Amino acid sequence: TPLTLGRRLELNPVAILAPVNIGGVVVSRATLHNEDEIVRKDLRIGDWVVVQRAGDVIPQVVKAISEKRTGEERMFQMPDHCPVCGAPAVRLEGEAARYCTNGLQCPAQLVESLRHFASRRAMDIEWLGIKVAELLVEAGLIKDVADLYALTKEQLLALERFGEKSADNLLEAIEQSKGRPLDRLIFALGIHEVGEVTARLLANEFRSMDALMAATREQLQLIPSIGPSMSESIVDFFAEEHSRTVIAKLKAAGLTMELPEAAPVAENSPFAGREVVFTGKLETMTRGQAQELVERLGGTAGSSVTKKTSLVVAGADAGSKLEKARKLEIPIMSEAEFTRWVADSQG
Repeated sequence: TPLTLGRRLELNPVAILAPVNIGGVVVSRATLHNEDEIVRKDLRIGDWVVVQRAGDVIPQVVKAISEKRTGEERMFQMPDHCPVCGAPAVRLEGEAARYCTNGLQCPAQLVESLRHFASRRAMDIEWLGIKVAELLVEAGLIKDVADLYALTKEQLLALERFGEKSADNLLEAIEQSKGRPLDRLIFALGIHEVGEVTARLLANEFRSMDALMAATREQLQLIPSIGPSMSESIVDFFAEEHSRTVIAKLKAAGLTMELPEAAPVAENSPFAGREVVFTGKLETMTRGQAQELVERLGGTAGSSVTKKTSLVVAGADAGSKLEKARKLEIPIMSEAEFTRWVADSQG
């Protein structure tokens, strides 16, 4: 029962089978989904099993044929370290999968880490798409995302894909990314469960990478929308030596590691001290722009509706968040009403 790594570094157990013909296709591997499924089906190494192709496509193990057991079968146990890079593999509360904690450096995930780091909503490094990321990794120029900032023109020109102009374009885009704000860098790190909204919450709360790295689970859980599972994921990420090494390299390269001093909030701001959650499609601005407005006016932009939520702004096609707000009797306003509140607080 070997393991493969998924897109988010989850460890996926796979059954290796004696080749068997299923519907005209010879199958020698089948998904086992996760360790809970292995336990539920009481599957053991050496078992005879029933296999089917789910949807006539994906081979999966249905059950063990227990009457064929000889007593030599062995129980399977998920490893507590990544089979690729050796970093700790953890399973968070409420999740079925274990995942590798070495998100910044795991070789199995390095190309995907680069793609995410350079994506428009993260560090926004133009010219660094998936093909270029693959090329840089294959050439051995990138061992972690921080190595981007040590690339030279000579190194790029030695690669088949690069000429003078393309090398200059990429290096200029990398240089410009050093000025991205702290929340974009936090999001770019690819911490398990931390999306754009949470990254902004973390940046606004701790205001520096050093303070965030030193945060405890208890401190993190005081922030709206951050529960036990996410706080554990954040603490585990920054506890890893390789994460700290990469962040030190990013700091040395000159990336933004602190928020500027916050401007004073107007006394009459209706958002001061309130958590606002947006749901549905906004017509006059993006959700990110709306969240930034709330934060600039002294509020907090939440990602999910909880008892801590003060206000929900509902755009078109609002879904489950709107329903939950109604159940919790949280005030709800339209985008037009929100826009008027913003105008009044700024005027």
